[in-house]
Amino acid sequence: MQEQTVLITGASRGIGLEIAQFLRNLDYRVIGTSTNSGGVKLIDQALGPGGKGIEMRIDNDESVAQAFSKLEELEESPCILINNAGMTADNLIMRMSSEEWSSVIDTNVNGLYRVTKPLVRQMMKNRWGRIVNISSVVARMGSPGQTNYVASKSAIEGFTKSLALELASRNITVNALAPGFIETDMTSVLDDDQKEKIMEKIPLGRMGQAKEVAAAVAFLISDDAAYITGQTLQINGGLYNS
Repeated sequence: MQEQTVLITGASRGIGLEIAQFLRNLDYRVIGTSTNSGGVKLIDQALGPGGKGIEMRIDNDESVAQAFSKLEELEESPCILINNAGMTADNLIMRMSSEEWSSVIDTNVNGLYRVTKPLVRQMMKNRWGRIVNISSVVARMGSPGQTNYVASKSAIEGFTKSLALELASRNITVNALAPGFIETDMTSVLDDDQKEKIMEKIPLGRMGQAKEVAAAVAFLISDDAAYITGQTLQINGGLYNS
């Protein structure tokens, strides 16, 4: 296939890095973002000549604008967007500070808007594009101590449905993926007892692999998924179905 350029936010580790490497192995041109120079270097090393890391803080208008200016300088024109970057700041609502609430909403929801809008213009001009937003199983099932995070992920799914309707006439699909418990550096800090309790809730009896999420992304941006839009694909081992 002709090489297409993908922009992946939050690509320096975990699921984002796995998606970046998976798509690069499928001969996509991959641009990955990180919040710092160290992450950019890691992306460059992981992807080799077929990829590129750039700095971008999706919670900051100026940083996003500078990143897109950098893309123009590099003559990179992504036609596929994977909105993966996000954050957590867990706390019970009675103890949650306004900063903990606002930082998660600004990053996970407003960041989605900041990155998506400028790319949509180019996709509409080309009359083709693919957008995949990374949600979470908790968007549907809830999670105590994560009202801010759950609210942000629920918003992502609503955003996905509405944007899909706006862009369908231009041959642009918009979908979401909602991973459950996936083996990454974030879940590696759990002790054996915590992991055992999690496994008891998952019908398949194991955590998912980041590669399984990446494979689902690859499907949704492929021509085989051209008739799928406005959907959220659950990847959770049967933990929650809706």
